[in-house]
Amino acid sequence: MSYFATIKPIIFVLIMKYGIAHISIVPMRSEASDKAEMVNQIIFGEHYKIIEKRAKWLKIRLAHDNYEGWICNNQYFQIDKAQYLSLSEDIQFYNFNLIDALTTDIGDIIPIFLGSTLPFYDGKHCLINGKCFQFECPYKPNVKTNKMDIVNTAYMYLHAPYLWGGRTPMGVDCSGLTQMAYRLNGISIPRDASQQVELGTTLSFIEEAEPGDLAFFDDTEGNIIHVGIILENNHILHASGKVRIDRIDQQGIFNKQLGEHTHKLRLIKQIF
Repeated sequence: MSYFATIKPIIFVLIMKYGIAHISIVPMRSEASDKAEMVNQIIFGEHYKIIEKRAKWLKIRLAHDNYEGWICNNQYFQIDKAQYLSLSEDIQFYNFNLIDALTTDIGDIIPIFLGSTLPFYDGKHCLINGKCFQFECPYKPNVKTNKMDIVNTAYMYLHAPYLWGGRTPMGVDCSGLTQMAYRLNGISIPRDASQQVELGTTLSFIEEAEPGDLAFFDDTEGNIIHVGIILENNHILHASGKVRIDRIDQQGIFNKQLGEHTHKLRLIKQIF
């Protein structure tokens, strides 16, 4: 028997670990590289599982929408399984100011944005793995509300610059806008427009749509590439260059400044 025949394969077992965003924003990338595309952002207080490890990178799966991507391991903050499960099951609270700040017990100030989660919040303090943060500003529980609340929340992002992968008023993309407007009102929807379009009931005409419904737009090959939130009087709020309001008709989105349709309407969905 040869020497090599006696060598048994080495099996690496990943012991499941859990983490949470303990800084304002953690960029999530498509590959394990600083140069890779930012496909998403983890906002303060959002928690996740680690599903793969590389030298300086961690592949993670977000708890609230199962979105996967890579983060740098120097932006990882560990929590245990019990904390992970509690954060997944309990009612959570969100910061409801465009931008605010947490104060640590040693006086450090951490800026947080609209939609940041406040873990284990008691009305004055939130906790991350025993670390205490003081916060006494407007907040909102993640309980289901109504469509007009979704619209009013979306208006808070008006004029925010467009940022691919962004989810905050400092920069947001089209599906990040719709996801956050719904999330802040107790309704969880997927991250990308191509996933969001699978939800809800399809409406046949714009006239059937209500403020808060979602309109989806496709390219010449039929791929869903854009989404926005229906407003009253045939208008739509969406992220294109910035978060803006335009008219919508059966053809799509009409940009008055350009004098042309910029996005081709595919369908409208009533999510709830």
